[in-house]
Order: sequence, then structure tokens, then C-alpha cells
Amino acid sequence: MSSKESDRAVGSDRSDRSSGRHRLRPSGGYRELRSFQVATVIYDATVAFCDRFVDKRSRTQDQMVQAARSGRQNIAEGSRAAAASSQTELRLVNVARASLDELLLDYEDFLRQRGKRQWKKDDLEAREVRAVGLKRDRTDRSDQTDPSDHRKRYSRWLDAADPAVVANTVLCLIHQANYLLDQQIAGLEREFVQEGGYTEKLAAARLAERRRQREDQSDPSDRTDRADLLAPAPTCSTCGKPMLLRTARKGERAGSQFWGCSGYPQCKGSRPL
Repeated sequence: MSSKESDRAVGSDRSDRSSGRHRLRPSGGYRELRSFQVATVIYDATVAFCDRFVDKRSRTQDQMVQAARSGRQNIAEGSRAAAASSQTELRLVNVARASLDELLLDYEDFLRQRGKRQWKKDDLEAREVRAVGLKRDRTDRSDQTDPSDHRKRYSRWLDAADPAVVANTVLCLIHQANYLLDQQIAGLEREFVQEGGYTEKLAAARLAERRRQREDQSDPSDRTDRADLLAPAPTCSTCGKPMLLRTARKGERAGSQFWGCSGYPQCKGSRPL
């Protein structure tokens, strides 16, 4: 996935399509995220795998199902949380990534403890499974969000009688999902650095509204402070990076706004609003 595609994954795909309203931070749309779609196949495949091949009295069954569920659900929850907190979204997507890593170890343990072969990256079987995902990405069928449609693409392997084939297939899917989540996390981090979080955007929107109100109330012929009101964000005098509108959270000036360097905490440059 390219950086452009990862930006799309955390941008347009995350838009709130249910309400159609413009928001400071778009959210939702997780069903169209490729990471969510692959995680759904992994979850459904794991439930079926445990029913077929794992002792129902074993704690491993519950742990595997819960790890698979956590991987899927946290992607969705993070997408919805994006409306109010970029940090929460990042945290939940990272939880999804960690849950799938835990599940990956469970499948590897299953194969190793039973003396079954684990496919290597360049094995023919692994390449065939990966080719299904690559074909789907290249045809860009982003409008197809039916979970059963995604699983059918892998039914040749997921419905196999040999548990080693099923386990290895799910391992391939977990590696795909982890790659997609790594790209998604990188895109979210890049967006946060470039555009700031929800609090900063809310403060900037409030400031823009105050400017608009002042302009509406002022004499159109009076241009004394119009340039100051519409001036772009300043650059940091310490490191030269663009500054972001921030709100003091503690101290005597708690609640007041100021310009802070976007390179914080490496650079602590600031200036009054």
C-alpha cells in the first residue's frame, strides 16, 4: 500500500457516511477499510478453525477467538473514535495490531506442537494465498463490503480438511492484515503531525469563527486589523517548523490559547496568540 493509499485509508474511507455531515475529524467508514475486511475473514476463519480442530475444553480456543475478535473490533472502534480523538484512534488500531500478533503466535504454536509444516514466505501455497489479496487490491473493489464475499475468495484453503492448510492460510492473512495496519498507523501518525488532533482543530475552528464574526461586525471600510486576523500560522523562531494552535492545560494560563511548535516535544518553541 502506498502512502497515498494509506492516507485514503484514514481519510475518505473514514468519512461519516451515515450522517452526511461535515465534521472536524471524519470518522466511520471502517467497513470499507481493507484492514477491517481482512480482519473479518481472520475472525470468521478462527471461529471455524477452533470449532473444527481445537479442543473446546481448552483455554486456547477462547483465547484465539478473543484475539481474532479484538483485532477486528478495535479497528472499527478506532475508526468511530476518530471523530473526537486521534490519540484514541491510534491506540485502538495499535491494540488491533497487537491482538493479531498474539493470534499469529497461537497458530504458529498449533503447527509446531503437532509437527506440522509452516509455510515459508516463498512457498507456492503462500504465494497463491497472497495472490488472492493482491488481485483484489488491483481491481479496487472497495465497494464490495459483504464479509461472506471476502471469505469466499479463500474458501479453497479455509474449508480444507487438513488443519495445517487452514492454519497456514490464516497465518498468511494475519501477515496481510498486519502490513495493512502498519500502513494505517503510519498514515494516522503522519496526519496527526501535519494537521494536529481534535482539540487543536476545534480551537482553530473556534478562532476562525471568531474572526468571521468580527469581520461581520466591523465596518467594511475599516481594514486596520484585517491582515492580522487572516494571517497564516507563524513558523517557529527556534527551528523554523510551522506552529500549531494549542490550549494550555495547566498553570496560571490554563484554558488560554497560544502558538506551539509542531516539532514538540523535540522543540518547545512557543509564542502568544
